Amino acid sequence: MEVIKALLSFLSYVFHGLLCLVLFAVSCLAIAAGAQALQLDMLPWTGSTPLYTLLFALVGLVTVTLAIKGKLRPLFFVWSLVLSILLVKGYIFSRYRFTPGEFNTAMYLIAGSVIALLGAWVQMGRKAGARR
Repeated sequence: MEVIKALLSFLSYVFHGLLCLVLFAVSCLAIAAGAQALQLDMLPWTGSTPLYTLLFALVGLVTVTLAIKGKLRPLFFVWSLVLSILLVKGYIFSRYRFTPGEFNTAMYLIAGSVIALLGAWVQMGRKAGARR
């Protein structure tokens, strides 16, 4: 059972780390290119708000780093929960319309976030000195 918990925790760290890096990079590149707005219909924000909201992914990177070090693991769980809720709400419970072939990608992203949420949940009970 400990192996499964360790694997879930590892997958959670990798998923959120990579996702936060991508979101932060997209936001930084858009800002550097002088974009006034990002068109991301699955997000609840419009106009220039998503452009700067994606910079918040830096906070996600910090929470992942702290959770890996065994500090503030409940904050990482909250981050995972909020991200999962945003993905499910944005892709499923909104007026978002999928382009051809995009549905599978969205479902993989949602499934990954749910698995990462499970990993964030089980890592809260692990001790800071436990093996990863």
